[in-house]
Amino acid sequence: MPYVVALSGGIASGKSTIANLFAKLGVPIIDADVIARQVVQSGTPAFNLIIKHFSQEILLPNGELDRSQLREIIFNNDHERLWLNSLLHPIIQQETQHQIAMQQATDYVIWVVPLLIENNLHHLADRVLMIDSPVELQLKRLIQRDNIDKTLALKMIQSQISSSKRLLHADDIINNNGDLKSLAEQVNKLHHQYINNNKHKNGLV
Repeated sequence: MPYVVALSGGIASGKSTIANLFAKLGVPIIDADVIARQVVQSGTPAFNLIIKHFSQEILLPNGELDRSQLREIIFNNDHERLWLNSLLHPIIQQETQHQIAMQQATDYVIWVVPLLIENNLHHLADRVLMIDSPVELQLKRLIQRDNIDKTLALKMIQSQISSSKRLLHADDIINNNGDLKSLAEQVNKLHHQYINNNKHKNGLV
């Protein structure tokens, strides 16, 4: 298995932005959110179970899942959120490990996983990189990104563990206050560190 760096952080903390900076350096990105969308495409086993549970009303006219409606449901009902997570988590994790195992000819991979701590997955990574961002900035980004109101945005943020608990599991921390130049500098520094970490792990130094 390649050297695995798990990249996590609160919702709308800037994980995708930072993953893209690593990608520009040629680092393979395994994104749990992308995989999550793939495993619920129309006709998949997970898709069929979601329709059976929530009914046909959760569908868009084109037959795909109505993600906006599903998001409203699960962030206003803890039971439904837990049900969906318990269904998708094992499927996403299986596909994630498969994709990571395919990346043998690389110094390291970035594994983007939002619920790293909540789902107790941090032990599967060689290194944990946390993105820390002010709650006010997360809230602003979330409202703009998902075109939702402040009430729902707050519920989405509060459904995750606190930043202080998340950071307890961090080996490395990127502070994201919205300054792209600062982010790039932090990513470049960590890039060289992770290459060296991989060499140490494999006894190459």
